[in-house]
Amino acid sequence: MTSNTLPNQSAGAGDILKYAAALLLAAGGVFAYYWFDGQWLAGVRVAVVVLGLLLGVGIFMLTGRGARTREFLSESRFELRKVVWPTRQETTRMMWVVIAAVITISLILAAFDWIIQLAVKALLGN
Repeated sequence: MTSNTLPNQSAGAGDILKYAAALLLAAGGVFAYYWFDGQWLAGVRVAVVVLGLLLGVGIFMLTGRGARTREFLSESRFELRKVVWPTRQETTRMMWVVIAAVITISLILAAFDWIIQLAVKALLGN
């Protein structure tokens, strides 16, 4: 995080109630999905789960931790803008390097396996 990090404070009673409400909304959506199995269409049940989760996240974002989460996501987005992504040509070259390394290491491990197998067979007299 940046130098303006928030002090670590404990959650107040309002935040705890909001956490409980958010958890109940999310759990209620999942509960409704299973409770109304066979009575409601699957799309409606999925919509209830999604709605419960979205409302739960919305209420969570109103808490102190939600504010810190929003700040973290904002800073992450800012940092992602600084990333220099490789070109298509660089990505293709590195892909071939990785493939060659995987094949080489696989062959080395197969050779070790074969040598160990021969040694065990020689020791056991098979």
